[in-house]
Amino acid sequence: MKKLTLVFLFLTPVMLKAQNTPARTILPGDTLTSIRLWPDRKVTFSMYAPNANEITVGGDFLTTPVPEKLNKADNGVWSVTLGPLNPELYSYTFNVDGVKLTDPRNSRTKRDGTRIESVLFVPGEAASLYEVKDVPHGNVSKVWYQSPTLNLSRRMYVYTPPGYEGSKTKYPVLYLLHGAGGDEDAWSTLGRAPQILDNLIAEKKAVPMIVVMTNGNPLQSVAPPDGGEVTLSRSPGAPRPGTPAPAVNPVNGLVMGKFEESLVHDVIPYVENNYRVLTKTENRAIAGLSMGGGHTAKTVFNNPGLFKYIAVFSGASINPSEDQLKGLKDKNPTLFWIGCGVEDRLLPGSKSLSESLNKYAIKNIYRETPGGHTWRNWRIYLSEITPLLFKDL
Repeated sequence: MKKLTLVFLFLTPVMLKAQNTPARTILPGDTLTSIRLWPDRKVTFSMYAPNANEITVGGDFLTTPVPEKLNKADNGVWSVTLGPLNPELYSYTFNVDGVKLTDPRNSRTKRDGTRIESVLFVPGEAASLYEVKDVPHGNVSKVWYQSPTLNLSRRMYVYTPPGYEGSKTKYPVLYLLHGAGGDEDAWSTLGRAPQILDNLIAEKKAVPMIVVMTNGNPLQSVAPPDGGEVTLSRSPGAPRPGTPAPAVNPVNGLVMGKFEESLVHDVIPYVENNYRVLTKTENRAIAGLSMGGGHTAKTVFNNPGLFKYIAVFSGASINPSEDQLKGLKDKNPTLFWIGCGVEDRLLPGSKSLSESLNKYAIKNIYRETPGGHTWRNWRIYLSEITPLLFKDL
């Protein structure tokens, strides 16, 4: 019988060490803080890119559209200190050798349509309503509903105030509309609407209310990244045989007027059938920015008894007829609020709307603010009009 010989191999510490992966060198970018806010509200922007030739930073904190150049240190870190900046929620991007980038070391981003940018928050009294504070919070739900008017299943965001789920109270409703390029996500992400409502309600400066933020693009069912592709060949709410085809905007192909129709016939009935809401005219408010300001004006002029509180922020394409102005005058809205930035290209239209209302003795509040066509203004406007809504409740 052959003997079976067993051979045992013992790995010595020296052999094990030889098989270990060498430790990686710690690079200057590994622990880099890309944005540093100083006590005097100056901000340092930094990026590690040892092989780059030029890096700039741009954002809505700058007074000009020209980006600021970063300076390169010997360790490959580029940086620049700017400011001081006023308290506000800002957006910014880097540009590395001609390529636009979000900040790779900042997880806070915002999407405005297809544009994604990094976010910088400078705290202070002027921006205090945009902060998440230790107060009771409402909830924001992503709600799907059917729109027979547009022949689509669509999504909207619905803010319910603190305590809604555990109560039997009925609430008034604000329908809050976004601008061109935006979608149902815009007012919650860019406009900070949930934070503004939470904080104003906690301070007892605003009546608890439901806020409905729907998608104002009539050929879009849902915002990116869940979808959101606009199919220009689609004809939502096709007319019955023998009726004229709806007007189509030659620039973006959107069916004109169909969103306003859907808001009245699809969105409002869904909300009033599925949420605990007060359903009289004095319990409804509507506000919108830019394209949404145009939607707001068209909706109230075409349905003058539907809303008691109206607000137009930097409104687009507003030119009511005499009959529409007379019709609104008869319904006597409690509030018609108009706001626009002095550098906004839509300022003449906002002035004209206020003048038209004045001509027919329709009381209105007209407000001009510094700056242009920006979310910085629209967040302020929402903060100002919300305490004016439903004060008689």
